[in-house]
Amino acid sequence: MCLSIPMRIVEIDGYNARCEAKGEARTVSLFLMQDEALAVGDYVTVHTGYAHAKLSEQDARLAWELYDEMLATLEKPE
Repeated sequence: MCLSIPMRIVEIDGYNARCEAKGEARTVSLFLMQDEALAVGDYVTVHTGYAHAKLSEQDARLAWELYDEMLATLEKPE
């Protein structure tokens, strides 16, 4: 199973963007999204260093809520 992580664009430099999520920052390639109008503040899903899709802030928040819930269940002692 592969997961794409929602991240917020904080800086764009050509086909690369600096993105943040949960206090972590990464340089992400925007090459696969050349035909999409992207701007600082937009949310994208990121997998293996590439942005794949644009999403709303609400959808990004909902995805993180779900990921946090999954991680919480993994961290519970048996």
